Amino acid sequence: MRAALAALSGLITGASALAVAELVAAAVRPEASPVNAVGGAFIDRTPPWLKDFAIRNFGTNDKLVLQLGILAVLAVFAMAVGVVALRHRPAGFAAVLAFGAVGAVAAVGRPGGGPLDALPSVAGAVLACGVLQLLVGKLAFRPSPAAEEGDGTPDGTDGPPDGTFDRRGFVIAATAAVAASAGIGVLGSRLNGPGAAEAVASRAGTVLPAPASPARPVPAGAELRVRGLGPFTTPNKDFYRVDTALVVPRIDADSWRLRLHGKGVTRPLTVSFDDLLRRELIERDITLTCVSNEVGGPYVGNARWIGVRLADLLREAGVEPPSKGGPADQLVARSVDGMTIGSPVETVMDGRDAMLALGMNGEPLPFDHGFPVRMVVPGLYGYVSACKWLQDLELTTFADYDAYWVKRSWSQRAPIKTESRIDTPRPFAAPKAGVVPVAGVAWAQHRGIARVEVRVDGGDWHTARLAAQDTKDTWRQWVWEWRATTGSHTLEVRATDLDGYTQTEKRVGTVPDGATGWHSVVVDVT
Repeated sequence: MRAALAALSGLITGASALAVAELVAAAVRPEASPVNAVGGAFIDRTPPWLKDFAIRNFGTNDKLVLQLGILAVLAVFAMAVGVVALRHRPAGFAAVLAFGAVGAVAAVGRPGGGPLDALPSVAGAVLACGVLQLLVGKLAFRPSPAAEEGDGTPDGTDGPPDGTFDRRGFVIAATAAVAASAGIGVLGSRLNGPGAAEAVASRAGTVLPAPASPARPVPAGAELRVRGLGPFTTPNKDFYRVDTALVVPRIDADSWRLRLHGKGVTRPLTVSFDDLLRRELIERDITLTCVSNEVGGPYVGNARWIGVRLADLLREAGVEPPSKGGPADQLVARSVDGMTIGSPVETVMDGRDAMLALGMNGEPLPFDHGFPVRMVVPGLYGYVSACKWLQDLELTTFADYDAYWVKRSWSQRAPIKTESRIDTPRPFAAPKAGVVPVAGVAWAQHRGIARVEVRVDGGDWHTARLAAQDTKDTWRQWVWEWRATTGSHTLEVRATDLDGYTQTEKRVGTVPDGATGWHSVVVDVT
């Protein structure tokens, strides 16, 4: 009984610590809260194979799973601390303070972290010691009246079998601690709210001007409308999200600033969101792909982006590409959450529609996708081009600086590979014998798709019918009418780009610069 209540005491103590830490974090910054700090530190130290495992198995819920995992570990730890404190109070206090130290160190070590970021974890740990003392103290044995009179225990031994603890006092103290923790937690959340509210208001009040260079209309035949095949343009709510942000940054566009500086910059720039809105805007359909996309995977999507030409901004700052004598070959983009992404300067200035995007599918960028400003570079995987929540651009060299993912075994330069995917029929589907449409998408951004072929059970390749090409920077739908016979069959697909390169059959993983191989689907025709 006492051990169970001690475990409960530890759990309440942990909840109190987190509530106080949340309140203090409201005065520092949300990233300084222990769960966010420890989670961010864990992500930073995650090896590539574990990152891929998380994305493959949990998809865009990987960060939620991590947060729940941290809370579960904390809950088990807190209950253990409560049991330890029942038997040895100083050891319990030491464990609480050690855990607070872990949170403090993690917070200070986060990008943009400083000494003040330790305060939430330290404050939470100190308060936790007080709550633990209060609750566990109520579980201490009180001598029975007989023991106080010197009669000893019924069996003639000294000790507390007949002793009691303050049950009523424990219930009152535990209830008060839970109520206080809930109130403090709610207050902390509300104090964190004003900044987010301002960001929401600034996004709601953003009106995107008509682009000076609008996207051309999507060709009528670009969407095949085959059942099971997704739309040509991916809705914002369905667009994949892969990043390391445990807390999605919510930035007030009115106070946002972008700094451009570094090697070869003769005129450093600082621009506001309104400055960008007043510039010449372009609108383009561009397909983005994540380097973590396995063969046949879902982390690819097509959207209509509106923004400012990145090359124009760089030239305004006096930047020249290496081919014209510029000293910098890498453009490092920094996010407000500390992410760094390095792009080849030559690539972003070679005439392609690299942009600082302000809008996505006709509306200001969603917060999940980088509001107020992000980078979009057709033809490069996101980890070397698509910095969200952008706040800084620095010209440097690949020899001088390794960006976030490069430090974690990924390649410095990563052009998107020619790939294709079967969307229908689904794996292990059971279509009826007869004509079965096999359909999907293929992509080779900034090169374009020339041909898609499908084969059954390792037989001859059959040329699929391609949808109309929008631009070479977008994916392309395809379909092949298969005269299916009963039995189990394996379908495979490969694509050839406009440079004449045909996908390799060789399967390799996503590290270090993207997966390769033919996507295959096994079906059972009835």
